[in-house]
Amino acid sequence: MLSNRKLLELIESQRFGCEFQPIVELKSGDVYAYEALSRFKMADGSLIRPDFVYAALHDNPLLLLQVELAQKRIQLEGLSRQQRVFVNLDQDAFYACGTDVEENPFIELIQDHDRDRVIVELIENSEMSDALMSLSMIEVFNKLGVRTALDDLCNPKSMLSVAVLQLVEWVKLDKCVLEQRLDANFMVFVEKMIDFAKVTGKKVVLEGVEKESDLAFARQIGVDYVQGFYFKERFISEWT
Repeated sequence: MLSNRKLLELIESQRFGCEFQPIVELKSGDVYAYEALSRFKMADGSLIRPDFVYAALHDNPLLLLQVELAQKRIQLEGLSRQQRVFVNLDQDAFYACGTDVEENPFIELIQDHDRDRVIVELIENSEMSDALMSLSMIEVFNKLGVRTALDDLCNPKSMLSVAVLQLVEWVKLDKCVLEQRLDANFMVFVEKMIDFAKVTGKKVVLEGVEKESDLAFARQIGVDYVQGFYFKERFISEWT
């Protein structure tokens, strides 16, 4: 875990970074977009897991808002205006500012960076309140013409909200799909989710692709896009 002292030092030093990982269209092999992944460094230069940082930040909503907003600026400014970008947006940070939607700093930031190139990813976990916040955020972004994606579908720690699933334009399958590919019952559910996405006009991304066999599996189950360390074209923005 990250102590408050180390967390505060990290924030004051602004050792924030961002890794851009390509999202590749399976049919053509072309890079469609990049997912912006938050990265953090300790004082000694070592990387610290982002989930450790965000777990500590959730105890302080205003610090969470500060760091998440700084990360989003880095992520949106790290690519050219011609490149599409998927960005994760924490529900608690989104609502921590306590302002009206029209004055929400995340919305202002996305609109300043061309909403047509930005896809906002939302994560649902086991808390019903998070699902409700996700639904509310998706409704806001839909009204503004900003596309949304449901991240980590099939992750054992997440819950599935049908209402959220219906509203998003993109569905991202968690890497656990690859890990459980031999589980016949589990794969029935995955295949039905893919079928639902196709019937309702959504695009499906399989995350965690690292080997040629993973790529072959992605083609087998019929997803539209893939993402993972198999694809070498990824880069890290400068640390602020």
